[in-house]
Amino acid sequence: MTEILSFNNVSYSYTPDNPDARKAVQNVSFSIQQGEWIAIVGHNGSGKSTMVKLVSGLLFPQEGEVRVMREVLTEDNLWEIRSQIGMVFQNPDNQFVGATVQDDVAFALENSGVPYEDMVERVHKSLAQVKMEKFLNHEPHHLSGGQKQRVAIAGALAMRPKILILDESTSMLDPQGRDEVLKTVRALREEIGLTVLSITHDVEEALYADRILFMNDGKKYAEGTPTEIFALGDKLVEFGLELPFAMRMTKLLQSKGVQLVGEHMTEEELVNDLWTSNFNK
Repeated sequence: MTEILSFNNVSYSYTPDNPDARKAVQNVSFSIQQGEWIAIVGHNGSGKSTMVKLVSGLLFPQEGEVRVMREVLTEDNLWEIRSQIGMVFQNPDNQFVGATVQDDVAFALENSGVPYEDMVERVHKSLAQVKMEKFLNHEPHHLSGGQKQRVAIAGALAMRPKILILDESTSMLDPQGRDEVLKTVRALREEIGLTVLSITHDVEEALYADRILFMNDGKKYAEGTPTEIFALGDKLVEFGLELPFAMRMTKLLQSKGVQLVGEHMTEEELVNDLWTSNFNK
């Protein structure tokens, strides 16, 4: 496995001259291997947004180091490393600059001096990858929220990044739009081995990840698989996060006397257990 991103004892304070001030990120270490999907979860103020800024070079650590492709991120290599990172933000309407879908996907390519023939090929390929090739000449503001985010992902993919960062990119979508985006990202990961870093407070989105980093008060409180993290149960609730819907429903049903085996993170697991334990007799 190839390490593609790492934090090594990274700390950052927005008020470095005040030694008593709380650090936005404090002594955080983790690494991501090529092809992994890592989710960083936590309540507002837990340090998630600061970590995104540190990855993208908008901020630099005051302690520790950030490495991308095993290379320490500095002001000297900032633009080279940024070219390896694609980002999809929270509000899709704030990301569009082109009059049509294909114009928007081509925007960054054109600014980067990509030759026209290559640019056309990349636009068509990236839109096909997110199943939006039929919308080439559509105006972005006529699309649904999920479609807009898929176009934003296509714009990122066209630049051929090594890492795709989803910065609360499903938080403004309805359930259908969120499902569209997450299924698209999962398919891309399987198809081209894309490395994904998602920043979210949505626990349902975090279930898609291989590993979860749970942040609290600027510190990495826990790290593990979704099963390991959500096994913390009420501790997550105490720190301002909800448990996945299926886990909450499992607890509610058990409190009403319904026989269930263990806890369930997905609705499919819950339905299967309900059927096996209570109806298939």
